Formats: sequence, structure tokens, C-alpha cells
Amino acid sequence: MSTEVAPREREMSAFARIGSRGARHLLFGILGVLALGFIWQLGTWYLVSQPETASFGAFGPIPTIQAFPRLWEQGRIQDAIAASLVDRLGVGLLIATVIGIPVGILVGRSKRFRDISHSPFQFVRMISPLAWMPLAVIVFPSWDQAIVYLIVIAAVWPIVYATAAGLTKVDPAWYKVAHNLGAKRIHILKDIILPAITFDILSGLRMALGVAWIVLVPAEMLGVTSGLGYAIKDARETVDYSYLTAMVLTIGAIGFVLDTLFVALINRYSWYHRRAA
Repeated sequence: MSTEVAPREREMSAFARIGSRGARHLLFGILGVLALGFIWQLGTWYLVSQPETASFGAFGPIPTIQAFPRLWEQGRIQDAIAASLVDRLGVGLLIATVIGIPVGILVGRSKRFRDISHSPFQFVRMISPLAWMPLAVIVFPSWDQAIVYLIVIAAVWPIVYATAAGLTKVDPAWYKVAHNLGAKRIHILKDIILPAITFDILSGLRMALGVAWIVLVPAEMLGVTSGLGYAIKDARETVDYSYLTAMVLTIGAIGFVLDTLFVALINRYSWYHRRAA
């Protein structure tokens, strides 16, 4: 009797494992969120129990959740998300990607360029992106452009160095084989380099997103009248605590979703996952 498992049975077993793993992750995620909410509520109860902080009860999870329908009907959440994600973060990450990938390929492929660029790149990289704010405000005609510049200067370095690091793992024999087969530089770039380093580029983009997200919110607290950072500032000035915590939750939720999407893409293009598929 054959001991081989039928293809359909193997496929069903694989789906069962994936489903079980997904259900387990979902369960743990729900438990984690519930635990965080419980700790938040405990902190709120403590604040309310103290006479000097009793007015901070609106920071609690229940008033925060109740504020979401009101803010959504007023369009505040949608407007803030559109301004931050599309007009600033999206544009900034796009420009950083367009600059970072070619520069990263140069750093990874050219030893001379790497040696020349190392010191100035490291020097500029170690300057806090927010330190460029006064200069950006002077140079650029609008606050939106200044914020996009800050996002670019923050996000470009993770992309550059992740791309360069990916190229160091590419087997040099691949280039020799391609040259021997008559491949042109554009073919080597399109058919060898980019597929080989897609995982590293996406990892760099994930890191760039985290840095850009941190820069975006405080940058929007200065000068602009839209976006998630401005919403935090507006809530503080109007002393609307439930509005403030609702926008903080919105920032966290959007960041979590974006990071999860990048993790899914990274797993999709992981060499380990492709070999296992």
C-alpha cells in the first residue's frame, strides 16, 4: 500500500494548518487588545478617583469610542487621514523610494561610489529629520511641501541601506552568467537585481514607513490646518479629551494596518516562503 499522501489531502492539510495558525493569531490579537483596553480602563478609574485628575475621565476608552461616530459624521477623521496619508506620507514615501532604490543599487554595486558616499551619507543620516524643519520652512513655499521634504529625508536612508544590503547577498556568478548569455544592463537590473532584492527593498520600506510615521505627526502640529498631527493639536487646544484620544487611536490603527500590509508583502517575497511554497 502506498504511503504517499494524495495531493488533495496534502492541500487540505496545508489549508488546515494555515487556518489554524490564522485563527490562533487572531485569538491572541483579540486577547492583546482586550488586555490593553482593560489596562487603559484601570488607568482611567485611577485618574477619576483622584480629585486633582477627576476631570480627565474623558481620556477613558468608553468616551473615546463614543466620540468616533461624532467625529466621523463631522468628517474630521476622513479629512485628517486624507491629508496625512495621501497628500504627505504617500508623496514623501514615493519620492524616497524613487531616490532610495537607485542610490541603494549604486551603493551595493559600486565600491568606489560606496567609499565616496559613506561619510557624507552617514553624517546626513544621523541628523534628526525634525532638525531640518526651520530650513524646510524657509526653502519651500508651503508647509505641505516642507512636511513632504521631512518625510523624504527621514525615509530615504532605510531604503538606501536595505537595498544595498540586499545586493551584497546576490551571488556574483549570476551576473557572469547573464553577461555570458548576452544580457544587457537593463535586463540584469530587471531580471536579476530587482527580483533578488525585492524582499530587502520591502523591508527597507517598512522601516522607512515607521520613521516617516513618527516624523509626520509632530511635523503636522506646526503651521498646517489639516492632518492627524493637526487634529491632535486642535483637540488639545479645544480641551476635547475624547477627540484627542480618538485621534491617537486612529493614528495607531492606521500605522498598525500599514505595517501589517508591509509584513504580508515581505512574507510574500521572502526567499524562505517561496522555497516552502
